[in-house]
Amino acid sequence: METWLAVKAKVLATSTLTRLLSILRQTIRRAQARNLVSRNVAELCDPPLGQKGRRPSNSLTLDQAMASLAASTKHPSMHGYVTMSLLTGARAEELRALTWADVDLVGRPEADPPIPPSMSVVRSVRVDGDTKTTQSRRGMELPSRCVDALPTHRARSGGGATGLVFHTATGAALDAANVRRAFRSVVRDAGLDPAAWTPRELRHSFVSLLSSEGLPIEDISRLVGHATTRTTERVYRKELRPVLRRGATTMDRLFPEA
Repeated sequence: METWLAVKAKVLATSTLTRLLSILRQTIRRAQARNLVSRNVAELCDPPLGQKGRRPSNSLTLDQAMASLAASTKHPSMHGYVTMSLLTGARAEELRALTWADVDLVGRPEADPPIPPSMSVVRSVRVDGDTKTTQSRRGMELPSRCVDALPTHRARSGGGATGLVFHTATGAALDAANVRRAFRSVVRDAGLDPAAWTPRELRHSFVSLLSSEGLPIEDISRLVGHATTRTTERVYRKELRPVLRRGATTMDRLFPEA
């Protein structure tokens, strides 16, 4: 058991090894209860020190986000991507699979009520092509900056044979390395440390900025495609404002100071 754990420690984080050992202990304990084994060897082992886990995510402040958007204009291939990622909170895997057929830049202003410009998140670059979860499939209204940025992006890059919104110079789908490399240049021009930021943190910034403006967690959860607010709280607990103010604000309005 210790030898096996030592092998796993070469590729797994310490936290993962701890959970793995806990599962093994519980499993063998159940086997003991059925007289299948006489001794729980996992109880005799301690989790070894594993690999360092993934760096905790950061969130851009409003000033940093504005600087990043401004810097992205110097990188035409990334301006549309950074704008969409930061202002819609879409996952990188969703944006890389986004097609022009999924984007409506006009909407139906004559409808009652009017239908705004929007995008449909219905696929990703995962192996099966599906979104992360069923709830990840969602329609989202596009902020004005996105509506302004995408036509310019399309005119510069062309539709591409695959119809992808974001693609390489040859029209092929972007991979994670393409996006990371280009994003470092944007971050550097925004006056930030390129080594301290990754594209996925644009999504974290989306959550943080909305929370700071007082948007309810239920709305944020739906926007980022989570099944429940519990997932949002667990994954983005650092980005969510810890003090809920809406109740106090309402009660102060109902019961003003004497």
